[in-house]
Amino acid sequence: MKNDKLLLTKIVRLGLALALALLIHVDPSRAQQRLPKTWITILSTTDVHGNILPIDYYTNKPDARGLAQAATIIKAARKENPNLLLIDSGDTIQGTPLSYYHNKRNNEPPDPVMLAMNALGYDAMAVGNHEYNFGLRVLEKARNEARFPWLSANTYREGTDQTYHKPYIVTDANGVRVGILGLTTPGVPTWENKENYRGLEFREPLGEAKKWTAVLREREQVDLVIIAMHMGIERDLRTGELNPGQVRNENAAAAIAEQVPGVDIILMGHTHREVPSLVINGVLLVQADKWARRVARVDVYLEKDEATKRWRTGAKQARTIAVDASVKTDPEIVRLVERYDRETQSWLGRVIGESSAELTAKEARFRDTAILDLIHRVQLATSNAQISMAASFNTQARIPRGPVTVRDIAGLYEYENTLVVIEVTGEQLREALEHSAKYFRTYAPNKPVTDLVDEKVPGYNFDIAEGVTYDIDIAKPLGRRI
Repeated sequence: MKNDKLLLTKIVRLGLALALALLIHVDPSRAQQRLPKTWITILSTTDVHGNILPIDYYTNKPDARGLAQAATIIKAARKENPNLLLIDSGDTIQGTPLSYYHNKRNNEPPDPVMLAMNALGYDAMAVGNHEYNFGLRVLEKARNEARFPWLSANTYREGTDQTYHKPYIVTDANGVRVGILGLTTPGVPTWENKENYRGLEFREPLGEAKKWTAVLREREQVDLVIIAMHMGIERDLRTGELNPGQVRNENAAAAIAEQVPGVDIILMGHTHREVPSLVINGVLLVQADKWARRVARVDVYLEKDEATKRWRTGAKQARTIAVDASVKTDPEIVRLVERYDRETQSWLGRVIGESSAELTAKEARFRDTAILDLIHRVQLATSNAQISMAASFNTQARIPRGPVTVRDIAGLYEYENTLVVIEVTGEQLREALEHSAKYFRTYAPNKPVTDLVDEKVPGYNFDIAEGVTYDIDIAKPLGRRI
């Protein structure tokens, strides 16, 4: 019996030794499985341009767009994952008759877009170029009414190293330290009236992204870096060719993804494009189109490193979610802006003239049209200039036969642009028209001119001249078409 017990003891000891050896052998993989994990969802909108309700104010017809519909998607995602960050990439307070009426005719109440974004619980917003359209007083009022920070790390008080907006924020998402950096397209001085950004300068975004990302990683010790930028992709990713029609450093998303270490996610804007998911140099890029017609969603899965006690990204994915007719309108957001909508509709419905025929802008970029001639005549009469330059901003614009309302004219000219008079030589005028002619690709037989538009060139860059006779020959190379 004693020998049996001794044998059993040896067997038990051997079994324990083998089990321990086995445990030691498999421990790393099991430890990996037991690492703390978490999941963060990031929702992004961009280029909302004053669209809150699902309506096209220029036609006065329902249209799937706006924060009231996007709210339904946002609230559903928040129920699914409370660890949610909601970020916008700029151009929010300008773009619809509702935002125009508020900013130009009755700016006393709170900004309606900020009211909606506050109600939805936005965490941050990158500042867009159109935030400056109504001047710094209106901008600062809207910024103060927001219950979330406006971010721009490359906008400085002129001649100083003091940023005009907060450059970044650090927030906690389920224990993960997340840095959100904002960037603004530096093209503002090219497009905007000087008095609307007086005292500010907009610095080159690539260098600023490097500087501030390093601050987030080294000083703030964040686990995840998100850049919300009012910029898009600047070049054809297949050929490397810069997209035409851009001002210097207007867009820099690809360069920042390639050259700035430490960036995890870029939420793009400005170019009014949908980019459901794109990976450059390990950086995930996404863009949610415009007018809250889509919401971009990014899901990030992280695990904690036991050695450093820091979170690291295990996986990330992105997609865009359409705001279509099937998405219900959120009643809370509708109630917030009812007063603003009533005022806007009353103003738009005012009769200001009469037209003897229907005028449309459908073909205004391809042939002479009476509706664009109207803009030219107003500009020539107001300025006493010899030549007028104008673009067809809204190809759906229409002036009906009979009474003409504010709505009809507002639809013809969507932007808060300023009429200016400059003196140019004939050669400079020709060069300006050559620049406009980039709107078309090279002529191809048996193709209608509508199929020869270069989709990389925005329609608002195609200026048409009145007061001078000229031909555009798109069979000739760029620079020799006029």
